[in-house]
Amino acid sequence: MNKKNLLVKLPKVDEILNDKKIEELIKKFPRTTIVDSIRNKIDEIRKLILNTDEAEFDKFEINIDSLVEDIIWDVEKRNQMSLRKVINATGVVLHTNLGRALISEKVIENLIDVASHYSTLEFDISSGKRGSRYSHVEEIICQLTGAEGALVVNNNAAAVLLVLNTIAPNKKVIVSRGQLVEIGGSFRVPEVMAQGGAILKEVGTTNKTHVFDYEDNIDEETAAILKVHTSNYKILGFTKEVDIEEMVLLGKKYDIPVIEDIGSGTLVDLSKYGLTYEPTVLESISKGADIVTFSGDKLLGGPQAGIIVGKKKYIEKMKKNQLTRALRVDKMTLTALEATFRLYLDEKMALENIPTLKMLTMDIDEIKQKAEVLHRKIEQKIKTITAKIIPGYSQVGGGAMPLKDLPTYLISLNSKNLSAKGLEELLRKNKFPIICRINDDKVLLDVRTIKAEEFDIIAKTLNSIENGRKI
Repeated sequence: MNKKNLLVKLPKVDEILNDKKIEELIKKFPRTTIVDSIRNKIDEIRKLILNTDEAEFDKFEINIDSLVEDIIWDVEKRNQMSLRKVINATGVVLHTNLGRALISEKVIENLIDVASHYSTLEFDISSGKRGSRYSHVEEIICQLTGAEGALVVNNNAAAVLLVLNTIAPNKKVIVSRGQLVEIGGSFRVPEVMAQGGAILKEVGTTNKTHVFDYEDNIDEETAAILKVHTSNYKILGFTKEVDIEEMVLLGKKYDIPVIEDIGSGTLVDLSKYGLTYEPTVLESISKGADIVTFSGDKLLGGPQAGIIVGKKKYIEKMKKNQLTRALRVDKMTLTALEATFRLYLDEKMALENIPTLKMLTMDIDEIKQKAEVLHRKIEQKIKTITAKIIPGYSQVGGGAMPLKDLPTYLISLNSKNLSAKGLEELLRKNKFPIICRINDDKVLLDVRTIKAEEFDIIAKTLNSIENGRKI
């Protein structure tokens, strides 16, 4: 066998296109992409033949079935969405890099309905005239928080920006020095305030701020007092901060609004379920805060959004701010947010149906049972990878409860043929990426954040890795 004979044996593009598996592939993906992949794969074999010593040709085989499988794998990989689903095996419930809160299945039903049909986004059915997009969520938000009015923008930084631009343009806003936090991605409260047009007035020290620090700095240029909940870090020891009730009394005394940014935002007192106490929106409003801002996609468990609640006079003024249009949310966000808030009408229903709450409050025995199921499925598929169930800790994530470790169970993986880093990389680069963590040279899978329907994918992927198949 020589090079010429091998080159003659190379299949033609049309021959591959007539393969039954490729014909099925053409039904799902563009023909031009498939033809391009076929040509590239045939060209790869041609180059391999030309660069192979003739003494090795007796072992050289052109396997059409293997070539077809390579083409299918290549076409599917090239047509993958850049933004796609992954398996979160890190144990970080609100993983910012992985999309934070999962949307409830009950909410998704509403999303599909609105996305695939025309909707009442800005149409009032009762009057037959133009309506307001905010009307779809304002009533339910006010019902659950006790606020007079509500407004939704695209995230909490935007909410703070809009509030300050409306309430305090070119005016002073007093903030404790210990609350000038960075909220992720190098976005910082002072910079957000500056963009909003407010003039920052820092008071107190990093670890201690008193009521007199605020009061001594109030003058005719002061437009508001801002309290920022430092949800993503804690200062322990010799500390002091002014609670919202004291700030409200001060605001009333000088007739200036008190704004509270509670960050993650929750409607449920999670301390009842063994978690760290976080101020609820209802508490902030009931204690007299004039304006409260919080996120939709953190502890609330909804879509990305910045939610503003508070006194009607301030909310109405914000609705008329020209920035509101630039920061407004679309029909998908409004639908997901309304449906998520409706689940909170019954706390038990919210805990059961909102994935964030369910994962955070999951009983340790239930987590252990999940680990045992996944362990059995993995052991049935692998030989050279050792899997063990070990105790460990999950994290809340999303800048919430930084000191709270959640007891969990992990699947520890140790491969005879791969380093922990190598195994982690193959799992991460899987067709359905599995994102895990490494500790003590072991790959760890935290079952708290893994869905039961993802167990089979994990087991099959480990089997494919073990057998050297493309995944």
